[in-house]
Amino acid sequence: MAPPLGTARGNTRGNDRHPSGTTRRSLLAGVAALGALGAAGCSRVATASGTEGGDLLGRLRAQGVVRLGIAGEIPFGYIDRDGRLTGEAPELAKAVFKRLGVDRVQPVPTEFGSLIPGLNSQQFDVVSAGMYINADRCEQVIFSDPDYQMLDAFIVRKGNPKGLHDYKDVVAKRARFATGTGYAEIQYAVGAGYKESDILIVPDQVAGLNAVEAGRADVFAGTALTVREVVRKSGKAESTKPFAPLVKGKPHVDGGGFAFRSPETGLRDAFNAELRKLKESGELFRILRPFGFTKAEMTDMTAKELCRG
Repeated sequence: MAPPLGTARGNTRGNDRHPSGTTRRSLLAGVAALGALGAAGCSRVATASGTEGGDLLGRLRAQGVVRLGIAGEIPFGYIDRDGRLTGEAPELAKAVFKRLGVDRVQPVPTEFGSLIPGLNSQQFDVVSAGMYINADRCEQVIFSDPDYQMLDAFIVRKGNPKGLHDYKDVVAKRARFATGTGYAEIQYAVGAGYKESDILIVPDQVAGLNAVEAGRADVFAGTALTVREVVRKSGKAESTKPFAPLVKGKPHVDGGGFAFRSPETGLRDAFNAELRKLKESGELFRILRPFGFTKAEMTDMTAKELCRG
């Protein structure tokens, strides 16, 4: 799930390829069909009233279902081959909302760049897509604390012949650099001195792997999780060790969480309270581990820290 910029992440933290080889595009088509059916059978929940902190949680409890905005991105939120909603964010949402008294979750699929606009126009109640928390997005929505943190990594040719381990190496060795549409890695590379017009922009990490294997790029940058998953079956490429990109001269670690409409602080706070319990009990890691997350990706960062940039 490569992190995107501004409101459109690729806008993604996702764009992942399943170990089976399924691509984001084919998954999005399936999830769109399912979401359209689901949306047709569910009435729209209105925006918060004048109640301080919003009253959405109470209305969701009465309704018994919460609509989750997802972007069809493995492993963050997608419909599997059996037609079931899954992914790290939806599975976490199921656990948290059940604790909050909301028994059902309903997927509402969209493109990643439409998640925040869709949330604010009430197409769904919560963004459940592993969205990176950053200052730009924090001006438009409110976030839960992150349920994971993420470093960057590169896809390179086997043996890493150019010795590329971070963005400074890419610049110093004049490597042909690729990353995904809208990915935060674009700005990380530009910040290191790479010319933006020279960056090869591809749809996702699957296309990035293909570019490296075909010799059209020396390196593709993405999140450590998506990079290590996509190279698993490659005979020509490998992933580098995860690293923290430099932002304003300091190592930067991204974190992803759930987004809520700005008035709904009550729902956000209740969600955070249950999330903390899952972190403390170790249940959060048990939920995320099947999707490729490791203990290195568990975090105690807060949304407030990440919103500061």
